Amino acid sequence: MVLRIAVTGSPGIGKSTLVQKAAKASGLRVGGVLAKDKRVKDRRVGFELLNLGSGATGTLADETGSGPKLGKYRIHPEDLDKIGAGAVEYAINCDLIVVDEVGPMELSSRRFVSAVEKAMASPKPMLVVLHEWSNHPLAKKIRGTFEVIVVTRENRDSLVEEIVRALKGCQR
Repeated sequence: MVLRIAVTGSPGIGKSTLVQKAAKASGLRVGGVLAKDKRVKDRRVGFELLNLGSGATGTLADETGSGPKLGKYRIHPEDLDKIGAGAVEYAINCDLIVVDEVGPMELSSRRFVSAVEKAMASPKPMLVVLHEWSNHPLAKKIRGTFEVIVVTRENRDSLVEEIVRALKGCQR
């Protein structure tokens, strides 16, 4: 059975940090995408994308773009497709596929959705950050087929070790 883990929880609880730490500690060749806060001083002004395979970066969303608006942010569809979806497509060649995040911004891209669906059809283990309340069909499919773990302040540190053990167990 292929290991599929999705972490979910409240905004700012540490889901992305957890996934990043677990992926790094796994010792596996990791591919996929990470979303990171873009900050000016202590204020979040958007989100950056990082392709874990190539190191390429782009903007997922910020307050100044001209793309579709979601809350106070404007999505950058070109970067989402090129960096985000491209990273997930490439990750199928790696030992572990990381997707941060399957949420409203990312789900606005058909190419991103398609890339995640292809990754799910692969025999590779996946570690995904799943938006807490998304009702998108892909989010529902992940909830139905992945082990879903709710991250809290109390469990977020111990979950790193738990996920790493599971990932190392799937290497056998």
